[in-house]
Amino acid sequence: MTAHPSPATTPGGSHFAAAPSDAVNRLRPRRSCLAVPGSNPRFLEKAQGLPADQVFLDLEDACAPLAKEGARHSIVDALNNGDWTGKTRVVRVNDWTTHWTYRDVVTVVEGAGPNLDCIMLPKVQDAQQVVALDLLLTQIEKTMGFEVGRIGIEAQIENAKGLVNVDAIAAASPRMETIVFGPADFMASINMKSLVVGEQPPGYPADAYHYILMRILMAARAHDLQAIDGPYLQIKNVDGYKEVARRAAALGFDGKWVLHPGQVEAANEVFSPTQEDYDHAELILDAYDWCTSEAGGKKGSAMLGDEMIDEASRKMALVIAGKGRAAGMTRTSKFEIPEA
Repeated sequence: MTAHPSPATTPGGSHFAAAPSDAVNRLRPRRSCLAVPGSNPRFLEKAQGLPADQVFLDLEDACAPLAKEGARHSIVDALNNGDWTGKTRVVRVNDWTTHWTYRDVVTVVEGAGPNLDCIMLPKVQDAQQVVALDLLLTQIEKTMGFEVGRIGIEAQIENAKGLVNVDAIAAASPRMETIVFGPADFMASINMKSLVVGEQPPGYPADAYHYILMRILMAARAHDLQAIDGPYLQIKNVDGYKEVARRAAALGFDGKWVLHPGQVEAANEVFSPTQEDYDHAELILDAYDWCTSEAGGKKGSAMLGDEMIDEASRKMALVIAGKGRAAGMTRTSKFEIPEA
């Protein structure tokens, strides 16, 4: 990508960076997204050795106001000098309603831009907040000589206004990679009758989060983004974490936040396919490729054992196989060409 791309525009006329080069993987593995306080050097070091797909170094809620300035520099040092091999590196800045946001972005991106994958923007309420972050990132990248558009954006939905505008938020920038559900602030914003983040409020006989999660998921998928579930605060209750994570995974979410090392393995397990499902998906893909080929008779459908497969089967199998490949799974079965 050139250093000075032609600007794209939103329907309202705002400019944002051109799409990044094809080398940028916007659909990175994010089964487990580990929150790490940017003001805690011990946690910053420990996080590097944990098997989380993504680590986000936090300048927002995890940092006291008096610690935020120092945390910026600690994060820059950790990104530049730490070993984050195999992890997506993200920094959560403060939201635009505070006076910290621009300095968070400038300090972190100027200081560690080449070693940073995404900026997470919390409490996003409308598309223009994403556009503003895109503009600031573009100016920094051009000034510093970094590749323009490479750093992605994760938008966190934490109140009713953000959910109402989630489609526009998802479409606000080609840098967008994920829509993240922030349950604690969201529960407060709608006056939900519960103090346990992620658990069902008493008195409601169904899943109180179903509409919220589906709304986020539809916006994400409509714009080829990932959907990430938020944290579960009872960090010692791994069974409770798994139960809540399975709800999001069943709908199609790509991952969930983890607040404690003990939750990492649970997230990786829940958001990965089983070995049986992964093997079956790979077999479907192999069988469909063969049956639609010249050698296979150019058929639009075929039998895989007792199962008929077609193009719809292939699309479903691609999802499961993709998750398995991203998780580093190895198949244990092999497709055998059927005898004539």
